[in-house]
Amino acid sequence: MAVMVALFVANLYYGSVAIPAEAITQMLLGGDAERVSWGYILWENRLPQAVTAMLCGAGLAAAGLMLQTTFRNPLAGPSILGIDGGANLGVAVAMLLMGGSFLTGSFSLSGFILVIVAAMTGSWAIMLILIVFSRWLRSNVMLLITGVMIGYLTSSLISLLNYGASEEGVRSFMVWGLGSFANVTIDRMPAFTITMLLGICSSLLMVKPLNALLLGENYASNLGFNIRRTRTTLLVITGILTATSTAFCGPIAFIGLAVPHMARMVLSTADHRMLLPASLLTGANLALLCNLISTSPSTGIIPINVITPVLGAPVVIWVILRLRG
Repeated sequence: MAVMVALFVANLYYGSVAIPAEAITQMLLGGDAERVSWGYILWENRLPQAVTAMLCGAGLAAAGLMLQTTFRNPLAGPSILGIDGGANLGVAVAMLLMGGSFLTGSFSLSGFILVIVAAMTGSWAIMLILIVFSRWLRSNVMLLITGVMIGYLTSSLISLLNYGASEEGVRSFMVWGLGSFANVTIDRMPAFTITMLLGICSSLLMVKPLNALLLGENYASNLGFNIRRTRTTLLVITGILTATSTAFCGPIAFIGLAVPHMARMVLSTADHRMLLPASLLTGANLALLCNLISTSPSTGIIPINVITPVLGAPVVIWVILRLRG
């Protein structure tokens, strides 16, 4: 917790624009900004960005842990079921096919609002498909394979849309796909925060079912848990967290996959009563660290998805090597 507070404060004090620490402290204590631009950067950019990174990292980490436990697969993550692929496809349709605007009668959408609506629509469409399949498929392995196939299908459709799109549309879609915590402005913050907190709090309520699933579906069923209902609930919570973070921030890579393993390495336990809170904190810390690196004065502004693989890939490689052993 202390590390998270320190990283959060560091995100307020450091950024691509150098602002004296005394000026930041004065503004945080309620004083007036020496320059109008400094006040705007702190309250309209750095503070929302830090909150977004913290919630996004925690939410994706919780989603990754729930999926790894549900499917008993250490390499499962929010992207494995194709939910973020659905968001990518929705945004691709909005940017590449519709040209960034949607108009029907007197109703119209454009800009970032259209991106959010398209990403949420794509994510929830894939999630509903998975929920339907989860009613038919008893095997978690079959459901996992179905999600992977859906991911391949959405990727193919996106490639097709890219092939026939304009240069400007392809560039806009590529920039969105690099990920950014700066997309959530102060006026969009309430919707993002409420939805992410709803998903995170819901994940904390699933600690007992997750611990039961660790011992196998038969054991969990003997304890009185409805396996299909539990699996559907976990899919819904994962969908909320993944869809919201992807819609607002773009597809953030590796956090959901790598962070649960980081928490396991630190705690050396599989008990979700400790593992889930630790994953939430670790995910928030990693996202805040990535955001700090991406916006420091020395580097300028670097896309988040350039940094997360550097920190997350070694963890995934370590997991693969351990499984091989």
